[in-house]
Amino acid sequence: MTISNLPDGDRRKTQSRCFFVHIDQLNAGFFPEDLSPQNTSLVFCESAADVTQIPFHKKKIVYMWSAQRHFAHECAEKGYHIVYLKGTESAATQLREWLESGRDDMSLEYIEPAEWNIRHELKNNADYFKEKLKCHPNRFFMSDPEEWREKIRDGYLMEYFYREMRKRSGYLMNNGKPEGGEWNYDKENRKKLPKGNKPPKPVSFEPDGITLAVMEEVERKFPDNWGRTDGFQYAVDRKEALKAADDFFENRFFDFGPYEDAMAVDEYVIYHSTLSIYMNNGLLTAQELCERALKEYEKGKAPINSVEGYIRQIIGWREYIRNYYEAMMPEVRDANAFGFTNGLPEAFWTGETPMKCISECVKPVLENGYSHHIPRLMVLSNYSNLTETDPRELLKWFHYGYLDAWEWVVLPNVLGMSTFADGGVLASKPYVSSGNYINKMSDYCKSCHYSVSKKTGEKACPFNYLYWNFVNNHREAFEENGRVSFMINMLDKKSEDELRDIRESAKRYIDGLCRME
Repeated sequence: MTISNLPDGDRRKTQSRCFFVHIDQLNAGFFPEDLSPQNTSLVFCESAADVTQIPFHKKKIVYMWSAQRHFAHECAEKGYHIVYLKGTESAATQLREWLESGRDDMSLEYIEPAEWNIRHELKNNADYFKEKLKCHPNRFFMSDPEEWREKIRDGYLMEYFYREMRKRSGYLMNNGKPEGGEWNYDKENRKKLPKGNKPPKPVSFEPDGITLAVMEEVERKFPDNWGRTDGFQYAVDRKEALKAADDFFENRFFDFGPYEDAMAVDEYVIYHSTLSIYMNNGLLTAQELCERALKEYEKGKAPINSVEGYIRQIIGWREYIRNYYEAMMPEVRDANAFGFTNGLPEAFWTGETPMKCISECVKPVLENGYSHHIPRLMVLSNYSNLTETDPRELLKWFHYGYLDAWEWVVLPNVLGMSTFADGGVLASKPYVSSGNYINKMSDYCKSCHYSVSKKTGEKACPFNYLYWNFVNNHREAFEENGRVSFMINMLDKKSEDELRDIRESAKRYIDGLCRME
């Protein structure tokens, strides 16, 4: 473990009161109110162990470390004395060793991390050091998990949670009723991207000296991690993150709602914001983004379906899954309701497959660590379920690859929602579909090796027969849900010859994937 001060040359002694800034809490607005440069030293930690036990995408490590180093420099410029720990051990171990080697009068405070492992490792340190450690509540979220824990365990749905959050926040409320008379405008947000419609590309940022140094270090220390560092173009400090927010609200927000579910060749953002990357480590806050969206609506610069859809993703979905994580951990890590055991298809690591939709949805993750939520849910997770892939292997891939994927957000989305691995606690139905949905919401099928109109056989879209094979094998998951029970009725209308072709096609395809792994 090495200890350095930022900026270089600053050799002031560490103060007796110290405050640990976790790598996903990079916002001084959430520091304890009585904390100041005059009474507190700030402690940061860079852990090689934390990015090798989970071998993150190289761009993800660059983003995490560069953003943290930039924030440490900003705090130093505000007058804080900075202790910057770097080592091969976990962050909690480095902090423990640093405290043990420090003065007797030193104490360490921290905000409770959202991540389960670091939280409990710090609690173990607190049990060891007793009064030397103090934990502050996490205020980076807008709801209290203790209020929702038991409700979510009992199956409390996101829609009801969202409505309650709307009432409490006052967002899009008018005299106690939802603005426009509807709680959500999903029915208006399912348009395919029209031919010739070219969404503006998100603003990009040139790596500065700090980021370039991190990029070189990541390539040297983690040569075998997947992805590349070159082409890194994300914001790494609050000033840049605010510019990214301006870019979204000025150039893509108006059309965000209508094309929220759309997918297209060579378009991995469409009209989405990409701002989850910056929310999830504190550079931007949920409140300020919701309020910015409301201002656009009040000024007549965005339609209600775009505003409501965006706010729902934040105070509805984002807050709900964080509370789900708190309610279901740690047992949910082992969730696998369907008992799938297949490994992750090789195409997830290479992007090489004759299925155009899979290659198009994997490519931006391999290259840039991002895709919006529909490729994640309705293509990649859908494909994982239909090929009977162990959902925990898919979870690892999402966690490795996506820049916005911290465990508290990625685990509920994968094991709870998209794969139904928790058995229906979070989602009311498995999110699976045939090729028809993908064709409806994208232009992928037009240039695919397979034919979306064919149901079985060598040239048939694999999603078609894999879907009906899944429905047939897991009838109970559909029969118990009135929203999709009609699929069982459609299945039962198929002839024995059709069912045999479906089973044989699915088995041949899945067996082929397993042989390739």
